[in-house]
Amino acid sequence: MTDLSEKRFFQETGAAARVAAIIEPAIEDLGFRLVRVKVNGTNGCTVQIMAERPDGTMSVDDCEEVSKTISPILDVEDPIERAYYLEVSSPGIDRPLVRPGDFDRWTGHDVKIELELPLDGRKRFRGFIRGTEDGLALVELPDVKADEESLAKIPMTSIRDAHLVLTDELIRESLRRGTAPQQVDEDSLVDMQEAPDENKTSH
Repeated sequence: MTDLSEKRFFQETGAAARVAAIIEPAIEDLGFRLVRVKVNGTNGCTVQIMAERPDGTMSVDDCEEVSKTISPILDVEDPIERAYYLEVSSPGIDRPLVRPGDFDRWTGHDVKIELELPLDGRKRFRGFIRGTEDGLALVELPDVKADEESLAKIPMTSIRDAHLVLTDELIRESLRRGTAPQQVDEDSLVDMQEAPDENKTSH
């Protein structure tokens, strides 16, 4: 039975959604989880893939393994209409939260959330994660008045972006869990961002 807490509620749009649909099965077959896909204008066009192991770790070797697996798939499917660079990385310490289980795992930590549509008159929330409940992210808000409810119940399907806020406590906890990114030297970064070929400037 599928663990719904590990199913992504975050949905990419446009070109990023096409890439995510193509690569997610291959990434899962390797034993990793897709975190997020972004397509931006860096270096003309860059496709950024965030992935991780189920325990939240992701080494440089893991990134290279994922990159080598999805590169030929993207070559065949060709979801991007122009030339692009491919980057594969870990989510980082101030990671995006894309699954209900992410909110449960990082309960107590500081989070920033942006919604697609306003909830109670606001689209942006910042507070401390208090877990989940029936598809809702529970966030304790420190900036409310004394007579207002401090616990926000945010529908996860309405979340446009959610990520942890970088704090000393978060850094310590990430190091304890082994989820802090490893030190990557310049040569490794070049390997992870494969150079374009002469015919098609694609990863």
